[in-house]
Amino acid sequence: MHLEIVEADVRSLETDALVVNLFESTPEPQGASGAIDAALDGALRELVAAGDARGRLGETTVLYTRGALPARRVIVAGLGPRASFGQEAARTAAAAALRRALELGATDLATVVHGAGAGGLEPERAAQTTVEGTLLAAYRFEGWKHPERAPSTLERLRVVEADPERLEAVRRGATAARAVAGGVALARDLVNRPPNVADPAHLAEQARALAERHGLAVEIGDRAWAQEHGMGAFLAVAQGSRKEPAFVVLEHNAQVPDLPTVVLIGKGVTFDSGGLSLKTRDGMVPMKSDMGGAAAVLGAMEAAAALDLPLHLVGICPCVENMPDGAAYRPSDVITASNGVSIEILSTDAEGRLALADALAYAQRYHPDAVVDLATLTGSCVVALGKGVAAGVFANDDGLSQRLERAGEATHERLWRLPLYDDYRRTIDSKIADLKNSGGRDGGVGTSAAFLKEFVAYPWAHLDIAGMVLHDRSEDYRPAGATGFGVRLLVEALRSW
Repeated sequence: MHLEIVEADVRSLETDALVVNLFESTPEPQGASGAIDAALDGALRELVAAGDARGRLGETTVLYTRGALPARRVIVAGLGPRASFGQEAARTAAAAALRRALELGATDLATVVHGAGAGGLEPERAAQTTVEGTLLAAYRFEGWKHPERAPSTLERLRVVEADPERLEAVRRGATAARAVAGGVALARDLVNRPPNVADPAHLAEQARALAERHGLAVEIGDRAWAQEHGMGAFLAVAQGSRKEPAFVVLEHNAQVPDLPTVVLIGKGVTFDSGGLSLKTRDGMVPMKSDMGGAAAVLGAMEAAAALDLPLHLVGICPCVENMPDGAAYRPSDVITASNGVSIEILSTDAEGRLALADALAYAQRYHPDAVVDLATLTGSCVVALGKGVAAGVFANDDGLSQRLERAGEATHERLWRLPLYDDYRRTIDSKIADLKNSGGRDGGVGTSAAFLKEFVAYPWAHLDIAGMVLHDRSEDYRPAGATGFGVRLLVEALRSW
């Protein structure tokens, strides 16, 4: 898809569809919408007066220009009430316009920047959210299905700005949006792919390709490498699968001195059967998404490298499959992680925290300023916060937690902070090891975080994203299937470092 930033009057553009906007309860069109209305002899004003164009968020109205403008049609995107307008409304409006354009067969789209005028957004932020909403809504994953008719796809997007003084800010925002949307698309693709394709080796291949695209340092540790590093927790999960594990490490600005070091860690369980603590038939179906944390980290590394963020950024993805066979680890086993902590296994279905344990310990070698891990870790978090509503965040550092929460609000990838009470740690005391890998059904989200805390010695935040990686239906800029949750959140936090 070709992206252009154009300094032009909206009335001069030849395109399949031109997107302008309208606030709810606006008595008459203003700005670019007003200019289009005048060129069309008051057609939009007439629709507003009749109540056929109300400006509600997500609503679109189509006007055919009949030669009065070079654009074939105009799509008026509702922005909702002016008083509550913000970045998420801009994304939602842009996504609605894109979906309507594709329904009409348009492949060439031009759009104004939503909210940079009366909406009160800074031009750079308005451009980013407008382009983000458009590109995220344009994402398609057809997989292996043979469609009866190929759907329209967006081939060219032009962002129109008439004010030359705002042009550079609009360009920066659109450039950021393209990089972020590219990272989200990568994460969505990885989660959407079936587990016989997106196995640990596939994630390692994707990491190598990412490193080659952007000049990143990359290391892929195999089973022997993990054994050399004493990763007994990570390797225990790998025992029952014929798929070889892969411990992926990517570095951006590895050789640049005096930069803050941030480590991102993503749980990469490419399929989770539950191991010998077998999941139910229905519970196993969505478990190809159990590598959503690793997908988000790879997507964030893609975007951060494309933006060349001034950070020493490390992405770690312990990739492994959790399967039951005669070699699988068992409930009652005792294993030892790479930092020497011994773990009594109560449930082989609490495997993600074992893979993360060795990854968190490994992160220490970078002497990080901050570490953030993302994991589809517990159903308890979904029960606590709801599916598709917010991810849980645990942190041992208030500043880091607040930075992530602010980023979550800006991107609408929301976080809710949960406590790291000592009570949770006591529930995973073991009589024969340093700790147990499960505290039981009650308080599962807190005990999982308490477990991970045993492997950190730096500012750290844990994001439980179990309820956020899959979406049941297409709406706004979120398609059915993988959401790519975490990529935009992480990049927003990293850009503000």
